[in-house]
Formats: sequence, C-alpha cells, structure tokens
Amino acid sequence: GLMDHEAEESVRHLGGVELQCGICMKWFAADTFGLDTTSCLPFMTNYIFHCNMCHHSGNTYFLRKQANLKEMCLTALANLTWRSRTQDEHPKTMFSKDKDIIPFIDKYWECLTTRQRPSKLTWPNNIVKTMTKERDVFLVKENPDPGSKDPQEEYPKFGLLDQVKHHISSSAGTGWGRDSVGGSGKGRGAKRKQDGASGGAAKRARSDPLFSAQRLPPHGYPLEHPFNKDGYRYILAEPDPHAPDPEKLELDCWAGKPIPGDLYRACLYEKVLLALHDRAPQLKISDDRLTVTGEKGYSMVRASHGVRKGSWYFEVTVDEMPSETAARLGWSQPLGNLQAPLGYDKFSYSWRSKRGTKFHQSFGKSYSEGYGQGDVLGFYLHLPEDTEAARALPDTYKDKALIKFKSYLYFEEKDFVDKAEKSLKPAAASKMIFYKNGENKGVAYQDLYAGVYHPAVSLYKNCTVSINFGPNFKHPPNDVQFKPISDMGWYAVVEHTLADVLYHAEGEVDGRRSPPWEP
Repeated sequence: GLMDHEAEESVRHLGGVELQCGICMKWFAADTFGLDTTSCLPFMTNYIFHCNMCHHSGNTYFLRKQANLKEMCLTALANLTWRSRTQDEHPKTMFSKDKDIIPFIDKYWECLTTRQRPSKLTWPNNIVKTMTKERDVFLVKENPDPGSKDPQEEYPKFGLLDQVKHHISSSAGTGWGRDSVGGSGKGRGAKRKQDGASGGAAKRARSDPLFSAQRLPPHGYPLEHPFNKDGYRYILAEPDPHAPDPEKLELDCWAGKPIPGDLYRACLYEKVLLALHDRAPQLKISDDRLTVTGEKGYSMVRASHGVRKGSWYFEVTVDEMPSETAARLGWSQPLGNLQAPLGYDKFSYSWRSKRGTKFHQSFGKSYSEGYGQGDVLGFYLHLPEDTEAARALPDTYKDKALIKFKSYLYFEEKDFVDKAEKSLKPAAASKMIFYKNGENKGVAYQDLYAGVYHPAVSLYKNCTVSINFGPNFKHPPNDVQFKPISDMGWYAVVEHTLADVLYHAEGEVDGRRSPPWEP
C-alpha cells in the first residue's frame, strides 16, 4: 500500500527514511540504496536491514518483518506524537484509543505489519490490553473524574513513556525517532537501567517471553545463552509468522503453560559463523565470530551451519601457535563431543597440527607433515546425494519443548548419542581431502558416516586460528569442484522455510495443532 499524502509529508519532513543496519548498527538513508520504502512509516522498528558492507553478498538486504500489537502501538503513537508536534498549535502527547490510535492503525495496517488484517472485532480490544500491560513503554491515563461527562476527553488515554524522559523539542525529531523508537540495538530494559532508573520496570518488560523486545546484538545471537551440553542441545527460537494462528502470539494466554512450539521456528542467521552456543564455553570467540582461541585441554567449536550433500570447502589460518599448543581441525556432526578433541568419536574427523596426524574415533594415523603458525589449511568434503541424511530436510524442532533463558526462547532437544552412534552408516563415495597452503595432501577419509557435517575447530591450550567460510579463499582448490560453506547461509533459510511450511501443511491435514486455546 502506498503512503497517503500526510505520511509522505512527514517522511519528507524527517528528511527521508533512514534504516539501521542490524550488523554494524550504522544508519543509512534508504534513498542511497534505492530501496522501496513506500510501504514504511517513520519510527518503524519491524524490519531487518543489512548494509552492503555487512551483507555477505555485497548487496543490501532489506526485509519488512511482522510486528506484534505492542510494536504497532509504539509506531502509531510515535507518528501521532510527531504529527501533532509538527502540525498542532498545542501539541498533544496523549491520544485517545477510539479517536486517534485505532483509526491510525486501521488506516496504516499494511504499513505497520506484514500480517493479514484480522477481523475488526478483536484487535481494538487487544490494543488496550497490550498498552495497559506494557507500562514500561506506554503511559496510560485513566479518567481523573469519572463523574464528569466532558465530551472533549476520551479516556483512557495513551502516550509514550520515553518522550517524557527525553523532553523532546520539535527540532530533535529525527534524533528522537532513533533514540526511543528506532531499532537502537539494545532492548528497552537495558537502556532504562543505564539511565539510573530503578530496575523494576526493566525486569517487568523482560519477564514476558511473547512481548520481550527480541533485539539481538550485531552478530545475531544473544550474549548470554544456554550452551549445548550434558545430552541437551538448544536452538534459538523466534515467532513463526506462518503459524496457523499468529493471533495467539499477541495474547498473554500462555502464562504458566508450555508455549506450543508450532508458534515458533528456529531463528536463522544467514551468515555462516562460529556458533556461540555450540561450543565448549571456555573457548574465546572474537566479536566477528571468525576467530577462536583455545583454553587448557582440547575442546571444540562448530560452525553455525552444516552440510548434508554436495561438495564443500572452507579454510583455516593458524594465527598463533606457541610451542606446547596444538590444533585438530576438520568436520563434525552435531553430536560430536565438544569437550574433547575433534576426531574423538564416530561423529568427527580431524587433522592435527603436530606431525600432521589424522584422527577419527580417537584413532590417529599418519597422513602428512605437520602445520603451524602462518599456514593456511583447506578442508574439502564431498557427500553423496542419495543418503537418507541428504534427502532429509532440517528438523523444525516444533515438537520440542520451548525453554526460556534470559528473555529469549529456545527449543530444547535431547541427545541420544549411543543410539545415534549405533545407527550410523557409511556413505559410499563420500570423501575428505585436506590442503596445506593450496597443496592437496591426498584423500584423508572416504566412505564417511552419513549425516550433517559442520566445519569444526578443536584447540589445545592458547593457540588462535581464524576460519574463512568463503566465498573468497586464499588457496581455492583447482582439482575439485566445490561450493564455499558461506553459501549454506541462504540454503539453510530455504531448507528450514520448506520444512516449516511442510510442518504446517501436514498439521492442517492431520489436525496436529497446539492445544485448544482458551482466552
């Protein structure tokens, strides 16, 4: 839907639409990239934008996201306040539900969210519930004199708490948009605490999993998170916009009950990086999530994405390798033990810096000369297309329990390592080749166990290595065809989307649904 004249005017007044890159957090004018923001409103936070410096393809990435009612009310009130300030003689900061807020949301529904309009019967009431509940964001004024029948005053009235704090003048319009309504990259709770306000409001804002403003740090993963360990794995979840009844996400109906997994989906980041949760916690990962330093005994980190078929390649550069330290590098399935060297169990294969030994199931065989500081190691993997793993889609996790940790939701998956080890079957024609500074060192392993393989790094003591998932390699192999692991970012989005769609489609057929919902 195109903006009406008023909205266009306000955007012009704001000097065009600005977008914040979710990775480097810098602001950019949408015009410079020729992005179509006609369906956007000022002060909108429900979008993902990556600038061309940060996005792996070198192009910009802009996607509008579904907004929940809280975000829609925020955007509506920000625009109403701004409009009143620029147009009215006596600017208002409090607005009536029936006269101002509902008509605004009704008029701009398609600009505010990508969700279908529900029937007019329910959402206006839910708006009041939402704004009354979210007192850390909204100001609510009840009728001070219920006896008086003053026709001018329509109570309850609603406004934004933040602007009171910022004492905005009309000239600070854009700044205000960024500061309190634009995606500042920090949760509101975090910002409030720094202002020295009491922590009560911030805590309350964070306690509700469905409304918690899920703002992620630039690299797309919460800084405090549960680690995969002791037979359990944790997968970050986000609301699934394609769930059969997205309305359910709006309401506080799951208090004290398990939240149905089919309302959520695995949260994917389309850049391949070192996983923050899928690692031994003692390993130190750099801010860009491409460099790792070891700590004491052997322990491991896997890449965020794995491959199940086809030919793939990535590189590792040894940055620092003091004497006494060592590395084992290669590939691991998701169940490979993190508190052990790579190649410790049936799920992983590795190449050791010391004496160039290769390891699988803790069994070492001589393979090549060793490697050390300054060397660039290449890892090629070929998996056939005809295994069960190759034909499978990734797990949707929607049948798993959702747990809450530090205001984020995660699917919790139980590992059955022994059972998985017993059911492993070799994949004929699969093979691994390792390269040192561009030189093929020969086939390291063939007929590997079928499954999903992630690039993996295990380190002994404080050596440091950097991983390059592509697409630009220092020594791309010229004797084999391959794809860079970086391509897995988008493939994974496609595969998971397909898996989610099939899950919902089967749910429609089988009647498999979340428990009946009671208001």
